[in-house]
Formats: sequence, structure tokens, C-alpha cells
Amino acid sequence: MSTQIHPSAFVEEGAQLGTEVTIGPFCHVSANAVIGDGCKLHSHAVVAGHTSLGANSVLFPHATLGCSPQVIGFESTPESRLEIGENCTFREYATAHAGMPKFGGLTKVGNHCYIMIGAHIAHDNHIGNHVVMANNVSLAGHIEVGDHVWFGGLAAVHQFSRIGRNAFIGGGAIVVEDVIPFGSVVGNHAKLSGLNMVGLKRRGFDKEQLMQIRSAYKAVFFGEGLFRDRLAKAAADFSDKPLAMELISFIQAGGDRPICKPA
Repeated sequence: MSTQIHPSAFVEEGAQLGTEVTIGPFCHVSANAVIGDGCKLHSHAVVAGHTSLGANSVLFPHATLGCSPQVIGFESTPESRLEIGENCTFREYATAHAGMPKFGGLTKVGNHCYIMIGAHIAHDNHIGNHVVMANNVSLAGHIEVGDHVWFGGLAAVHQFSRIGRNAFIGGGAIVVEDVIPFGSVVGNHAKLSGLNMVGLKRRGFDKEQLMQIRSAYKAVFFGEGLFRDRLAKAAADFSDKPLAMELISFIQAGGDRPICKPA
């Protein structure tokens, strides 16, 4: 099948289209856009600015990629970019904005991500692979999200937060602190409610791996003494356990936000 562009679509001169691309009615593709092989844009989808869309990705009606950041007074520049990986899906009215040049200028979404209706990815976010955002999830700017993170509907995340891989963000959670890898958070403001055991089992973590993660989690958050002392002891005790150390190292690395802890 060759590339198909509906007569009512507006593809600006200079846009780079791969093979077997489908662009539906009333879509708009900017001059600086790069659309990968096999992509499909349903009616009224928009790819603006300096945006690249990876192969076999799909935009549903009114999905909008690559517009300038929601920063008062900001004007789009060539240094403001958005990169979307392969096999991604953006459902109706989902949005992802380009980055701010003074912070590197890049918003990036990995491969195999599924972004549902009305969800928003703000400027300078770096999103991993296989991330799922349910309806109306809102991510503020400068957020780092690891692989295989799931967001329940209506969740919102504060700018500059970090969310470790395989974490689960409960529906309606308001996240204002960093979320550890493998963690599960709920509430407003969100607190750590345990580990994402359901998600980990679904992704094939075996009993020994789960025990390793659980042991580190308990040692760090529920041991005796001060938190910093528990963290240091856990780092020594689990130094040869890679999954435990992933959790511990995430906390040790620190960030702009504090770590989300149990209530």
C-alpha cells in the first residue's frame, strides 16, 4: 500500500513522510514534521513544529503533537522538539508538547506507549517504553517516567518528579513526590501504598525477584532507625541484588522532589 493523503488534509511542503503512511481528512502536518513508515493519522490529527513520529504509530481524531510549551510568552523555535517512538498510540484529544530550549529543548516518548483520551504530556518530559496513560492523565513539565509505568485515569504529576520503572499510579492520584521503581501510589496527595505486585507478576518477575524487591522495600521504609540510616544499611545489605539496588539507587540519586513514602 502506498502513502495515502486525504484531499482535505494539509501537509506542508518540507514534511518528511515514510512509506505506507495514511493521513485522514482535515489533518495538519507541519513542514518540519517527520512521519515514520506505516503511521496512521485519523481525521483532524495534528503534527506541529519540529516533531518526529516513529514507525507504525497511530493518532486518533484531534490528537495533537508538537505544539509549543504552555509557557506564557514562549515562542516556538527550531530547538523546541518532540520525539515519539515507534508503535505508539495517541487516542482522541491526547496532547504532547515540544521542549524548552533552555532545558535542552526535547520532549521524548519511548516505544509502544499508549496514551488515552485527553491525556497530556507537557514540555521536557522524558517518557520510557511501554508506558500507559489512561484518560485525562496530566503530566506537568520536566518529568521522568521509566519503562512499563501505568497511570490510572485522572492522575496528575507535579513538575520535576521522577517515576521509576514498573510503578503504578492509581486513578485520581495527585503525585507531588518521586515514586520508587516497582512502587504503587494512591491518593491526594499520593502516598506509597506498597509495591506494584500485580504489574510485576504480569511482566514475568519470578518469585525470587519479587522477594528481593519486597525485602529491600521493607528494609528501607519499615526498618528501625532514621530513614537515611535504613537506606545506607539496605545499600550495604543488598549490594549484590540488582533489583533491590535499583530501588535503593533511585532514592540515593535524589531529585528535585522528595521521595513518596507510605502514609
